[in-house]
Amino acid sequence: MGHGHEHHNHNANRTILVISFFIITAFMFLEAIGGYLTNSLALLADAGHMLSDAISLGVAVMAMTVGAKAADYSKTYGYRRFEILAAVFNGVTLILISLYIFYEALERFSNPPEVASTGMLIIAVIGLSVNILVAWMMMKGGDTKENLNVRAAFLHVLGDLFGSIGAIIAALLIMFFGWGLADPLASVIVSALVLISGWKVSKNAVHILMEGTPSNVDVKEIADTMKREAGVTGVHDLHVWSISSGLNALSSHVTVDGNKTVRECQVLLQSLEKRLEDKNIHHVTLQIEHEIHHHKGALLCNMKHSH
Repeated sequence: MGHGHEHHNHNANRTILVISFFIITAFMFLEAIGGYLTNSLALLADAGHMLSDAISLGVAVMAMTVGAKAADYSKTYGYRRFEILAAVFNGVTLILISLYIFYEALERFSNPPEVASTGMLIIAVIGLSVNILVAWMMMKGGDTKENLNVRAAFLHVLGDLFGSIGAIIAALLIMFFGWGLADPLASVIVSALVLISGWKVSKNAVHILMEGTPSNVDVKEIADTMKREAGVTGVHDLHVWSISSGLNALSSHVTVDGNKTVRECQVLLQSLEKRLEDKNIHHVTLQIEHEIHHHKGALLCNMKHSH
């Protein structure tokens, strides 16, 4: 039921990413060469942004391909985490590119070089149309809300779009007012965008790697939901984490009143799983304990450190 839908989504997301990857990579080369020939740092900054885009799209496609590999004995959750490692790599690349452009721009503020503004304008306009096309394709065919990879790629493309607008404005300012500083200024604005998105992507990915609680899950609400189930007297040692973006897991101990049969416990488990699925938890492991044997446990597990 949910699987077919997920599979279709996965394929749709992957196709969109592959097409976007080829369009953006092709244009990135054009823009880098154009930036070099017209001597425009704004175009080079945008090409740098597009390079990070192309990397992120390529890695996202790889992550989806590797991540879709079935679970095996050495990776019992499958390879879904690869996607998150890809996101960390991607975020760090972005941060480095933006710092490099900041450094280049500082040089140019002190002595702005000549920029071939007409060529710059033409390339920036083509860049803008390419980005609009790719962003539209992603919104129409991809899952830009839930899937961290598609979302990261989509945010990159939006950043690119602003980058192209920045380059267009800079080119016009140079053409009409001979304002050479517009070029390094536009490149600084673009790299600030790159820096912010790089930081966000890295932060989210590290949160998942640290087994942090998913942002779309409220632990207290989950515990209350479980306690509301008839027959449940307590919940403790509760953990909620993400295996990969959009795939949340939970493990917990649940105490039930002492005279329940195994069969009744089974029914209770199924009912709890159903409730948790409605709360964005896709992988549930519950340990049922009878009240009689129950040790007083805290809701969250405190690991005992052995010295």
